Amino acid sequence: MPRSALVIGGNRGIGLAVARCLTQRGDRVAITYRTGLEPEEFFGVPCDVTDLDSVRRAFDRVEEEQGPVEVLVVNAGITRDRLLLSMAEEDFAAVVDTNLTGAYRVLRHATRGMLRARWGRIVLVSSTVAMSGETGQANYAASKAGLIGFARSLARELGTRGITVNVVSPGLTDTALAAALSQERRRQILAQVPLGRIARPEEVAAAVTFLTGEEAGYITGAVLPVDGGSGMGH
Repeated sequence: MPRSALVIGGNRGIGLAVARCLTQRGDRVAITYRTGLEPEEFFGVPCDVTDLDSVRRAFDRVEEEQGPVEVLVVNAGITRDRLLLSMAEEDFAAVVDTNLTGAYRVLRHATRGMLRARWGRIVLVSSTVAMSGETGQANYAASKAGLIGFARSLARELGTRGITVNVVSPGLTDTALAAALSQERRRQILAQVPLGRIARPEEVAAAVTFLTGEEAGYITGAVLPVDGGSGMGH
């Protein structure tokens, strides 16, 4: 049956691919965006996950348009890469506030309706660096690792009410973030990928779509890597 779905950070990259996959499945899909243009193919609402009032306004608009959110995908994230000794506290705090605390703000609001309905699907988008680490990304890796503990705790809290909470952990994916890497760094990363190539956003979206579907009703607290095998053993 069609569900009311919301993709946080759905105007480009992985989030946009997820929104398109959910639409193809038949869901009613809304997206949030903080910067950039709103895709014409979706109902879009501005949302800054570092601002609780902005989160509330976004949910109110989505619920007015398509009903309470039943499927939630949290994909909002930023980077401020620096080596530790040159990383200002503001660089660390901003990344954690957006990537991790932002997810808390969104889920604290979204789960109320899911609890009333006794049904929900939540997927948080993490990263392989959450487990492997990455030079210059201590802030980003910490925030993405925090999502895993956060999701698994919520999976225990919410499971008895029919709500699943899972994590998708992409490796290097063909997005704007990957495009900003030097060719040498891309070669170094791909040398560690058994499949030997970068992921397509649609491949990550396929994993998210599965975890938000009816067939995944007995999967919760899972971390699904979509990384070409680079994270094996982590």
